[in-house]
Amino acid sequence: MQLPFTVDEFFGVFRAYNEALWPIQAVLIGLALAAIALVLKPRRWTSVGISSILVFLWAWLAVVYHIVFFARINPLAYVFSAVSLVGTLIFVWQGMVRHRLRFAWVGGSRALVGVGLIVFALVLYPLWSWCGGHAYPHMPTFGLPCPTTIFTIGLLAFLVPPYPRSPFIVPVLWCLVGTQAAFLLGVHQDLGLVVAGTAGIVLLTRSKTSSVSARVVSRNSL
Repeated sequence: MQLPFTVDEFFGVFRAYNEALWPIQAVLIGLALAAIALVLKPRRWTSVGISSILVFLWAWLAVVYHIVFFARINPLAYVFSAVSLVGTLIFVWQGMVRHRLRFAWVGGSRALVGVGLIVFALVLYPLWSWCGGHAYPHMPTFGLPCPTTIFTIGLLAFLVPPYPRSPFIVPVLWCLVGTQAAFLLGVHQDLGLVVAGTAGIVLLTRSKTSSVSARVVSRNSL
């Protein structure tokens, strides 16, 4: 596949973004930690709180990264921005308007998947970037598409069923798109998108499962 930009230009976008917007990266990680805290210790407004964080992250991708920075080297950035905005609107509709996204620590295999993806997105992804020769500021930091996608699917693993399928559509789609960077651009940490995408598809197909512990449901409603 012929790309409209070089590898150096691709990593140059990360450098421009990171240098121009520091310390926003720390703020975005803070939002991620806040979402994790809400999963572990839910409140009455937990679902709206986590949905609001996801809305902000995907809107950030759409407007700040894709349009302001990535569009400089790739005209498809406007398409990616539109897709990210669709994801944003889904989280607004399902999580903030209809209140259909309920998050809680559910234990079991889903918790392992969620924790694994979140740890990968926030910790292992930047470490892999650094070990692969792409140290800061030439690395995709949290808040950029691939680590944010992995983190999002990790959070969605804590949805209390039954839940809608639509929140998975854009993150899974981005897993398919972003995985290409692992092979075409040498961003090998993006191979984590394969695992995240697979997990997202499994969670999507099980979205209508209604068997959930009464203890979890009652705890989430406090």
